[in-house]
Amino acid sequence: MGDFSLQELTSILAMQGFVGISLFSVLLLMALGLAIIFGQMGVINMAHGEFMAMGAYTTYLLSVMTQTYFPELMNYYFLIAIVASFIVAGSFGYLTEYVLIRHLYKRPLDTLLATWGLSLIMQQSFRSFFGAREVSPTLPDWLMGSWMPTDSIFIPINGMFVLGLTGFVTLGVFLLMYRSAWGLNVRATTQNRVMSGAVGINTKRVDRLTFALGCGIAGIAGAAFTTIASTGPTSGSLYIVDTFMVVVFGGAASLFGTIASAFTIAQAQSILEFFISSSMAKVLTLLTLIIILMIRPEGLFSSKVRK
Repeated sequence: MGDFSLQELTSILAMQGFVGISLFSVLLLMALGLAIIFGQMGVINMAHGEFMAMGAYTTYLLSVMTQTYFPELMNYYFLIAIVASFIVAGSFGYLTEYVLIRHLYKRPLDTLLATWGLSLIMQQSFRSFFGAREVSPTLPDWLMGSWMPTDSIFIPINGMFVLGLTGFVTLGVFLLMYRSAWGLNVRATTQNRVMSGAVGINTKRVDRLTFALGCGIAGIAGAAFTTIASTGPTSGSLYIVDTFMVVVFGGAASLFGTIASAFTIAQAQSILEFFISSSMAKVLTLLTLIIILMIRPEGLFSSKVRK
């Protein structure tokens, strides 16, 4: 193709494919949290990207603190940062649901406007505390470098780690939602809130913890994001459209659909970006998704919910 030999083209597709895997990992982590909030609760959370940025800034702060006060722990801080990002973003999500979201259920337009306002407040807060310039944590040595399966293919180690982290979190979400009593309560509340309350399920507590879980997973996405890009006040907002696109295209409340959708979109954008401009790659991807959604508006894998 063009001026590339078959071997060069194969190497390019392999490396771009793995770049797409890295994007897929971050998109999937973001979409998992959003699918829980939007698919299970019907809340349009426009501040979801800012919860990702909160996780990224938490990782950055821990990097600076470790480098300054505990340099001997630099090889271990990132694992702690992942847990801390989940806790910080999840705790703020819990507070957000209690203060704001619980008053807006069954009013999707109001949740959209309220969380959009919250996203602007959070962006300005990031700008005030961390400045307008983008920041990056110092990654531990074991996340640096590349693995070379052949002489012409370089696969970043941090990308492989993020992929493994994504698989671990995805498995955890599946077990929590479909193999635990709490997940059963969430699905029961989704299907029939009144009856769930009648049989003793604390639906308000389920809502609060569900929203906190979705935000916490976005925080983990933020920690993963720091391995592939720098973080700024508006970093989260750059991913929110793609994340909603993943959830809607895959089918709201469908875990398998979210995974398939994130992989398809990430790979399409990554490979197309090498041969054409990034903006045109996004335009072609969006046009394709629009055509598919016109044919199948419920998404790739719709979830049957009793109304």
